[in-house]
Amino acid sequence: MVRKCLVIPFVSLVLIATVNAQVPVKSPTIDPATHKSYTETLERDGVKASFEMIAIPGGAFLMGSPATEKGRKDSEGPLHPVAVKPFWMGKCEVTWGEYDLFWEKKPNEKPPGNNADKSADAITRPSKANHHDIDWGYGRGKNQPVIAIHHHGAMEYCRWLSAKTGKLYRLPTEAEWEWACRAGTTTAFSFGDDSAKLGAHAWIDANADDMPHPVGMKKPNPWGLHDMHGNVAEWCLDEYDGIFYGTLPLDKPSLMPLKLPGNNRFGHVVRGGSWIETPGRCRSATRDFSVIGWQKKDPQIPQSIWWNNADWVGFRVVRAVEEHEALKGLKSKITKESPN
Repeated sequence: MVRKCLVIPFVSLVLIATVNAQVPVKSPTIDPATHKSYTETLERDGVKASFEMIAIPGGAFLMGSPATEKGRKDSEGPLHPVAVKPFWMGKCEVTWGEYDLFWEKKPNEKPPGNNADKSADAITRPSKANHHDIDWGYGRGKNQPVIAIHHHGAMEYCRWLSAKTGKLYRLPTEAEWEWACRAGTTTAFSFGDDSAKLGAHAWIDANADDMPHPVGMKKPNPWGLHDMHGNVAEWCLDEYDGIFYGTLPLDKPSLMPLKLPGNNRFGHVVRGGSWIETPGRCRSATRDFSVIGWQKKDPQIPQSIWWNNADWVGFRVVRAVEEHEALKGLKSKITKESPN
């Protein structure tokens, strides 16, 4: 299968210094009255959940890691200039309190009462996995991060959320995710290079007691985002390509380079590291991707397109201030017939 590559032309004024320094940028002008953080509240059959969306500025940066960074993998290079338009990102990872409103059948549920709800109600939802607890025994408290959700399940949640709210929510691109994680920094982590300080900012193998934790308990990054390092790794929109960075220009920034997802069940990007990882796997530039082994405990034939056994993987949502035309209406192409 040929994987499609989307690189949207950059139209803002950008001044490139060198690929070994920060990339200064004159960001697109935005109205601070419309681009500000907000709280989204959801309700379904009397059950409510809410989450905060943080306003993330636009700008340009060097994506990836320098060859000298400890723990670096070849897929993190070469460093290349990337530009990102303003967007909002979830302050925390999506929780069970939010995801349960999407997929779980509610007792005494009433028919949808407005057009938005009717549109959301028409979206297919997963049935309960029949071979394990949905939460893998860690609990489904309203602030516990969603885990073991297939990329398809995360994308369909975003589609439901968009229909429910009338706002266009989706998974972040890799570029958006790294830009938001770095929050203007160029160090290995958003707080610096000293991994000994990671425990104050992240749940990792050394402090997590072999389990994910409620969101928002650790220090946020400079832009107010929690758990960008550790806790649960996070799905990005992109399909993974270990040499993708090498296909992008080094002398001018690409605006939100994206490897569009196809219909393969596996090979999608996850970012941020998790509660099972060492510090080196939780750096801002670390890349990982899904593999068929993430469903090795699933006895369903074919294996579920909604659930997996990667109990260290979750996701968070973003919303563009001005959505790219190529991403409007984008939905998962994965079906029960999709190849591995």
